[in-house]
Amino acid sequence: MKLVRALGSVGGLTLASRILALVRDSLAARYVGAGFASDAFNGVAFRLPNMFRALFAEGAFSAAFIPLFNRKAAGEGGLPAGYDFAQRALAVLLPVLILFTGILIAAAWPITWALSGGFSRQNPTPEQFAFAVMLSRITLPYLALISLASLLGGILNSLDKFWVNAAAPILLNLSMIAGLWLFHGADEYETARVQAISVTVGGALQLAWLMLACRRAGVSLKLRRPKFDADVKELLRLIVPAAAGAGASQINLLISTALSGWLLASGSITYIYYADRLNQLPLGLIGIGLGTILLPTVSRMLSRGQEAEAMETQNRGIELALFLTLPATVAFLTVAEPIVRGLFQYGRFTAEDAMRCGWALSAFSIGLPSYVLVKVLTPGYYARGDTKTPVRYAMLSILVNIVGNIAMIPTLGHIGPPLATALASTINVAMLYRTLVKRGHFHADAGLRRRLPRLAVAAILMGAALLAGEHLLDPWLTGAMVQRYVALCLLVGAGVALYGLASVAVGAYRLSDIKALIRRKSAT
Repeated sequence: MKLVRALGSVGGLTLASRILALVRDSLAARYVGAGFASDAFNGVAFRLPNMFRALFAEGAFSAAFIPLFNRKAAGEGGLPAGYDFAQRALAVLLPVLILFTGILIAAAWPITWALSGGFSRQNPTPEQFAFAVMLSRITLPYLALISLASLLGGILNSLDKFWVNAAAPILLNLSMIAGLWLFHGADEYETARVQAISVTVGGALQLAWLMLACRRAGVSLKLRRPKFDADVKELLRLIVPAAAGAGASQINLLISTALSGWLLASGSITYIYYADRLNQLPLGLIGIGLGTILLPTVSRMLSRGQEAEAMETQNRGIELALFLTLPATVAFLTVAEPIVRGLFQYGRFTAEDAMRCGWALSAFSIGLPSYVLVKVLTPGYYARGDTKTPVRYAMLSILVNIVGNIAMIPTLGHIGPPLATALASTINVAMLYRTLVKRGHFHADAGLRRRLPRLAVAAILMGAALLAGEHLLDPWLTGAMVQRYVALCLLVGAGVALYGLASVAVGAYRLSDIKALIRRKSAT
């Protein structure tokens, strides 16, 4: 049950971070609203840092670095050999990041245009577009900061200090909350500038936190002259395909945002952004936590020849992922609009904005199980040193996303991009799963096959009950802030209780399973 305990630690901290992110976004909705300023920040200036965080901190670098680090640490040299490899990786990574960040800052104008489609439907003035470019230049240093933090976080994860790395994003959210709460401007443009500054400040805080944690763990990396030896070349060879494989959903979202800026009216990017942030809450709690834990765990098991244990761990990972994501999917399909109203319908964010954002959230939620399963299945490839297969499937899913966007935006408007993203992610998961099974690297055991249909039934029963009773909380969801949060807590609490009862009632989990879990925890 180490997987459950580790997920509880990482998931709890990630949940705290995502709750703070909702507070941050609620403040942003109040002070910035849904217009050009919010589209410029959410669609471009903040999209790039979010994408690189997902690709590097939670994806590519970890996927490439952790198996190599564990291989070195498990060899004759032990942990000192692993630390030596980390120092050599840092020596190459640091100058590359400085150069890359400088190039991006210099090229901020074309990057902003590419990521936003030039905001064509919004027809911005030259001053407005220059403002969007300025926001991008302010946030771009975050890319280097979070990439360096990912190296330190990868080392800590390999040492089973998962909680330290999981706590780092909390600092970014606290920085942005402080900026919005204490320094918001007289209009939405001034406030968007404050948001951009607080992103880079938050990145510096994250890096400082992980440096301190590494020092306390006895890890001290010294700068060396860059040298492209065999180990570093292997790391670089693995990073690029891992970035596309692990970050397919982020790349899909990036493409969707660009097409939205090109084809959709003002506010559409913001609707999609806030819907994605809500969709990211269960994804962050479950998918990122499981992905963070499974990769070092499975890679260690395989390096010791423990194939059966690795298979068992992956089965339980999928079971946990779907146990937690199926109810979230059903909730977002049935009560998305009330949730958005309670969180974001303040000040500049109107009732119509909340309704449109709710539609986007429902569309995103269709792909929520697949977003999480990508995080659970890809470690089965990375732990075996295969980063090419996930990237091939990721490229196919990106193609599906582009075609889906082009086909759906003219008819479905801002609902088209999230729906296309969900479809692309589902196809990606289907290909990843089929190949693992075909290679003999995964098979669903009896426990997984028994529980999954029952969990689906339990989630549907919960959704029906929420849909029938959500009108009782409607007056509270547009009241004062305390009333809103109380109503949202009641809604979430009722959903959790109903799902738990339904899971036991339909036999997804027996009381004996729960007692056995408690006994195992007590024994450890």
